[in-house]
This record gives sequence, structure tokens and C-alpha cells, in this order.
Amino acid sequence: MAAALLANTLYSVGFVLEKRALTSLPEVNIRQPVKLLGLVLRSPLWIGGSLSLAAGFGAQLAVYRTLPIAAAQGIFVSGLVLLVLLSARLLGEETTGRERYALGAILAALLMVVLSLKEGSDQVSRDAPYQLILLVCVPSLAAGVWLYGSAERRTRHRHRMPTTGVEYGVAVGLLYGVSSLAIKGVSSCLTSSGLGSAVVELLGSPYPYLLLFTGAFGLVMSQAALQRCRASLIVPVCTTVTCLYTAVLGTLSFGESLPHDPLRLALRLAGTVLAVAVLLSMPKHDPAPKPPIGAKELTPP
Repeated sequence: MAAALLANTLYSVGFVLEKRALTSLPEVNIRQPVKLLGLVLRSPLWIGGSLSLAAGFGAQLAVYRTLPIAAAQGIFVSGLVLLVLLSARLLGEETTGRERYALGAILAALLMVVLSLKEGSDQVSRDAPYQLILLVCVPSLAAGVWLYGSAERRTRHRHRMPTTGVEYGVAVGLLYGVSSLAIKGVSSCLTSSGLGSAVVELLGSPYPYLLLFTGAFGLVMSQAALQRCRASLIVPVCTTVTCLYTAVLGTLSFGESLPHDPLRLALRLAGTVLAVAVLLSMPKHDPAPKPPIGAKELTPP
């Protein structure tokens, strides 16, 4: 529990620091990844945010060795509250009433998931068939990259409405969901006796290669999205998708059984359905900016 709360804090601080650094940089573009990396690596504030995220990754490894996947995701999502508070305080971002209700509903949904857990009765799996992991992860990676590309093409339309970044958040969330499954797999390899055997097992698994792919693409995609959209919206969407993806597909892939008690099973399923429904109902566009006071409105002759 302490490691999960620490991971929450480190991730929230990391995202906010990166967002603040990106606001002072020239526009970044996923079609120029080398230029993007060159820009961000010259920013001490961005590097500080990245180090905070890396430390959160280490804490997440410890969590997956001691908690079931679904339990871990429920705790991770509680960090959304801290993220929204930091975004308002340090970035000056304001959420709309509808978005605040949506965030509250997401927290309520994942509270249901946490209440569905019972200490000592939930199995913590250590392994999963590699073929199954690839069957789950490869289509998810393709879907995330395609969705992000579709959102990018829509933003280039001249008369588009300002986007909230929901599509970006879903796309990056899919990549980070795969990354989360890979982290779970790495944690299982690290339980091998002896450092040498653990390294050999890890290199023979798909997990380090999935982490390399999601790390490279996720870095470029998330930084471009963070610069264009509000962190207080895009990160909660990304986190929700990641947590639901990991809780559902991770539980099935790693063979962690669902609760047998009807009440606990109902809480877990209802929480998952509610979170998905809220995500689908979130606004896709920001309101159009209001004209300056005193500006004349153009009307057709």
C-alpha cells in the first residue's frame, strides 16, 4: 500500500513537471522525434519530471509483487485527485463542472474495485504464457498508434473545434496499459532465484522488448499530447484506460481469478462498467474561445 501511494505521488509530480516544462518549449511534433527529444532533454524541469516518473516505475514494480493486478490499479487511480490539485495549483488549469463530476464518478468506480478485494483470498500470479501476452499486447499497440494518428489528422482540419485530448489520452493509455502488463511480467521474472537466472529469463521473455516499444512511442506521443492538451484531463483519461486495461486483461492473462463471492464480484464488475461509461461520456471538445470584450461579431450581409 505504501509503495502504491508513493508511486501515485511520483507519477503525479512527474506529469505536472513535464507539462510545465513543455509549455515553455517550442511546439513538439511526433513526426520529428529526434527534434522533440533534443528540446525536452535541454530542459532541467522536464528531466526532473522524467526522473520522478522513473522512480514511480520502481515503486510500481514493488506493488505488483505484493498485490493482485486489480487491487493495484484501484489504488493507482486514486492518484488522480492529487494530479488535479497539482494541475490547478502549479499549472493554473481549471476543470469544468462536467469533468469534475466525471472524475468523481471514476474514483467511485475504482473504489468499488478496491472494496471487491479481500486480503488473503486474492491470488497474486507470477507468470503468464508468452503467446497469450503477445496476442493481447500487439493488437493493443497497433490500436493505440492508429487512434493517435487519427486524432492527429483531425487536429489539422482548419475549422476543427478545440480538442480536450480524450482521444490522445485513450491512445496513450493503451500503450501504457501494455507497458503495465510488461512491468507485471518483469516483476515475475525478478522472483527467480539468483540474479543470473533472472536476467536470462527476462531476456528470453517479451517483456523488455514491449517496454522498449511502449517507452519510445509512449514518450513521443505523450509529450506532444501533453503540450497541446490540459494535463488535468488527458492524464486522468490515460490513467483510467491504463488501469482498466491492466485490471481486466492483466487479470485474465496472468490467471488471477475473479471474486467468488457474489457481492464482491458485483462490485468489481459494476466499477469497471461505470468507469468505461464515464470515459465514453466525457466531452471530446473544449468550448470555443469567447471573443474579446468589445469585439464586433461578424454577420453575413
